[in-house]
Amino acid sequence: MDALHSPILPTKEDIATLPRFQNISFEKIIVIQNLQQAEVIREELEQVQVFGFDSESKPIFKAGEQSTGPHLIQLATRERAYLFQMNTELWHFLQPIFANPNQMKAGFGLKNDKHLFRKKGIELNGVLELSKCFGSFGFKQAVGVRNAMALLFQVNFPKSKKISTSNWAARKLSQAQIEYAAADAYACILILEELWQRKLLSRELKLS
Repeated sequence: MDALHSPILPTKEDIATLPRFQNISFEKIIVIQNLQQAEVIREELEQVQVFGFDSESKPIFKAGEQSTGPHLIQLATRERAYLFQMNTELWHFLQPIFANPNQMKAGFGLKNDKHLFRKKGIELNGVLELSKCFGSFGFKQAVGVRNAMALLFQVNFPKSKKISTSNWAARKLSQAQIEYAAADAYACILILEELWQRKLLSRELKLS
């Protein structure tokens, strides 16, 4: 049965009964901390036409405190996930990808990402907000990555609040943080390609 034929989002209880999402293997996740490491994959990144995209910021717990994020940028293809622990050099390195309208960046909740990027003086082009792609199926509520994975693949995509609110500005990320961050971007590319495969989404999209 195709869950997209019923415009009702699955409940948390429904999702909990589904098989667990199979993340990209850990050895295919590349963590980049400096420009030297980034240069090794420059040509590889330049060849990519579509990325799954997400970002993480150190959470704010004090009233009036301003975010200095994003602190981690996640880009993913079917084959690899790239996690960039951001600094001035890496912002400069990634700027051509962010600005390129011909390299699609597909993700969820990207409006806030655009706001944070503008604070860094960077415009995001070639962006596809995946949550909007489900509106045409009759869903009235916003569809996030967890619901999208349940609807399209009938899998439980786990979202840990403990990890999501952890310190993404830490110099050394834990394995749990690395796997969580990679999964968020990897799921986006899987969702986009599945929508294309089912002919539920045009490949000729007007991107923001």
